[in-house]
Amino acid sequence: MRTSIVFVLGLLLGSAMSTTLAQGNRLAGMNGVNHVGINVENFDEAMAFFTQKMGFREAFTVRDDKGQPMLAYVQASPNTFIEIQPAGNRPLGISHVGLHVQDIRATIASLKQRGVTVEDARASSTKSMIANVTGPSGLRIELSELGPESLQRKAMDGWK
Repeated sequence: MRTSIVFVLGLLLGSAMSTTLAQGNRLAGMNGVNHVGINVENFDEAMAFFTQKMGFREAFTVRDDKGQPMLAYVQASPNTFIEIQPAGNRPLGISHVGLHVQDIRATIASLKQRGVTVEDARASSTKSMIANVTGPSGLRIELSELGPESLQRKAMDGWK
């Protein structure tokens, strides 16, 4: 019995230590995954699938000067979206993972100190500040700072 108690205590202590150590390497101001971007062949069909079949709410659509959709966000939960873009000449499927950060410039500086390839911040068509990180195997990770005027922040604040 005593051996079992010591074993369980060892497991609990080991789990707590590994969780604490793993969190110690986490970047400050990283809020987590905010969206997944996908390139689709048929924009209208994809929007119908995610809104009508999956039941997600259309958060917003950004259109070009001719009224054609450039991208749309459907909202799966208060802070989680799927970004849908017409593929055009881009490959179909998942294009990137979007991470929500508090301070994009500080995050970029921290990542560069760690040797990560990351672009400078720029304003996006959704009125957020974004920067792309190049991950393993060319994975694109989009950092997003969602200020009060960003379409994402407005959708998050309007979630009911």
